[in-house]
Amino acid sequence: MPKSTTTRAAWLIGPALVAGVAYLDPGNVASNMTAGARYGYLLVWVVVLANLMAWLIQYLSAKLGIVTGQSLPEALGKRIRRNGVRRAYWLQAELVAMATDIAEVIGGAVALNLLFGIPLVWGGLITGLVSLGLLIVQSRRGPRTFEFVVIGLVAIIGIGFAFGVFVAPPDGAGVIGGLVPRFADSGSVLLAASILGATIMPHAIYAHSALARDRFAPPRESQGGSLEELRGMPTSRLLRATRWDVSIAMAIAGTVNLCILLLAAANLSGIPGTDSLEGAYAALRDGIGPVVATLFAVGLLASGLASTSVGAYAGAEIMQGLLRMRVPLAARRLVTLIPALVILGAGVDPTLALILSQVVLSFGIPFALIPLIALTARADVLGAFRNRLITTILGVAASVFLVALNATLLWLILGGG
Repeated sequence: MPKSTTTRAAWLIGPALVAGVAYLDPGNVASNMTAGARYGYLLVWVVVLANLMAWLIQYLSAKLGIVTGQSLPEALGKRIRRNGVRRAYWLQAELVAMATDIAEVIGGAVALNLLFGIPLVWGGLITGLVSLGLLIVQSRRGPRTFEFVVIGLVAIIGIGFAFGVFVAPPDGAGVIGGLVPRFADSGSVLLAASILGATIMPHAIYAHSALARDRFAPPRESQGGSLEELRGMPTSRLLRATRWDVSIAMAIAGTVNLCILLLAAANLSGIPGTDSLEGAYAALRDGIGPVVATLFAVGLLASGLASTSVGAYAGAEIMQGLLRMRVPLAARRLVTLIPALVILGAGVDPTLALILSQVVLSFGIPFALIPLIALTARADVLGAFRNRLITTILGVAASVFLVALNATLLWLILGGG
């Protein structure tokens, strides 16, 4: 491939890597670390399955944004005619975004506490303010600069969480055995739902369509013509590049998530107290060494800073698309910080709060996923780029699986098993 062509292709990469930060947030760390510490290699298959489903879902989200020039919230806002229904949909999406924010701010606060001894409440406030700075970069310098900053944080996350696996490698037979789908008890079902909620995150579905729309928006001075004509680039080429973008992002996210679970399964399984972030940090420091423990905490901090910025971006897009309202970034950031700061100030166990927030996210997945599958399957929405039949079948299968898992989880929580 000529250098100029390679450079142009590389320019198309980015939105999925930013959206993919949602798959590397502190909720993922807590869920995967707890799963490995409590159940060893049992839930390896859940991590693998979640990332396979995530590839399809994130590609469809980006495709919607590229082909229509609209985010998923915008597309739904225009099609949900009844104000009450639209507001109810916005409310559940906003609650999901808030649950996301709680996980990300708490994760950043825990990391700052582990690294520098900063009290959790102050750490949460610092995390929120830094994320506000990243959002200001996005609004003033454009999506490309924002992408570079977030991708840099992704590199730090990857190094921080993957390093320990090379220092203390997992058992190969245990990893292979963990690929067999099964559960041990209701606690393993809860953690499976938590892993899925942390991996296939509703706000990532909303955000990716908006990121793809913003990146490939036609010049503002352009008037008339189709999106393809205004961009000066075939939509088919954008979609090919997007498949590469999503593949790279999901490969990174899947590898890092698997490394977190394997690190815990190989080194923390059966050790009391290691199903919390603080306990895991202490055990890694005492068992493997301070370098691995410090890199773990640095990765956790980078994940909190990067993911809370993307989460706030998604929340703003949800409000704009569904209610056609824009709230200043500073005001929105401060308001969404409040629940996380209250939880930190109340002394709730941070790891438990992280895991439960991911369960909340898993219940929000169908509300984002089912409309996405329906819209991308329609010829009147995507035209020639609508889903193939096999794509729609796979999307429906993923939706059914997630709904069934959530129903089982609810039944277990209410005392049915």
